[in-house]
Amino acid sequence: MRLTINFLMKKARMKSNGEIPIYVRFTLNSRRVELSTGIYCLSETWDETGQQIRGRNEKARILNNRLNKIEDDIQDHYNQLKSSGNDFDVTTIKNRLLNIDDSEGILKVFDYYLKNMHQKLGKGYSKETYKHYKSSRKRLGEFVRKFIKRKDYPVEKVDYKFLEAFDVYLKKEYKVHQNTAWNYHKHTRRVLNLAVSMDLIKKNPYSKYKVPLAETNRDFLTTTELNAIQDKEIKIKRLDAIRDIFVFACYTGLSYSDIAKLHKDHLRWKKRSK
Repeated sequence: MRLTINFLMKKARMKSNGEIPIYVRFTLNSRRVELSTGIYCLSETWDETGQQIRGRNEKARILNNRLNKIEDDIQDHYNQLKSSGNDFDVTTIKNRLLNIDDSEGILKVFDYYLKNMHQKLGKGYSKETYKHYKSSRKRLGEFVRKFIKRKDYPVEKVDYKFLEAFDVYLKKEYKVHQNTAWNYHKHTRRVLNLAVSMDLIKKNPYSKYKVPLAETNRDFLTTTELNAIQDKEIKIKRLDAIRDIFVFACYTGLSYSDIAKLHKDHLRWKKRSK
């Protein structure tokens, strides 16, 4: 597996002043990549054999040093990757040279999780659950863009500090309650469990980062209070319907999400025995 590096002029991209851009081409296992060096020179000043810009002036010296630096950087990345023992190709070298992380990002894994969930709607997942996961994906995406300053973040780099910063972001930017933050973390933790199953990471960082649930004290309506709500005359039709739904939930113990799914086909009329 031998790496070859060459510089060449792209005459088809000549500037109006006659200067031609110099590109670097590196080849590995019959696959090659060409990248702009950002360096221009006139055709008559380019030494194709020596792979340098002719001349002993200061400008030629500086540009040639830049070319040498580019070649050294490519060779260094190649040597590092080769010594790591992991599989790689010219694209891997290119991504390292351009400081592009070619690993899977946590948002990409989250999108994969959502895609699978969507395909299973009604077969293990409800639309309401899918909606909550999409909300968590949105919040996580905002956090990565605003505070990490990236479009995505390598899943293998997600650690305790990342999760703690995400928790602070949720509570500072959205003023969420501890238990609401817990739900966002629950969804993210399950996505990272998927990353473990996909062999993208060895261990879920939530094994070290714990998000506690806060105790809640709910007030309960008395029978007198419930009757007062039930018997209250409400002239606004929309609010009257909301009150009926609330009272129905109190008597049945059904959640709003369950009531929202109710259909007349779910109703069964039982005749009273005489």
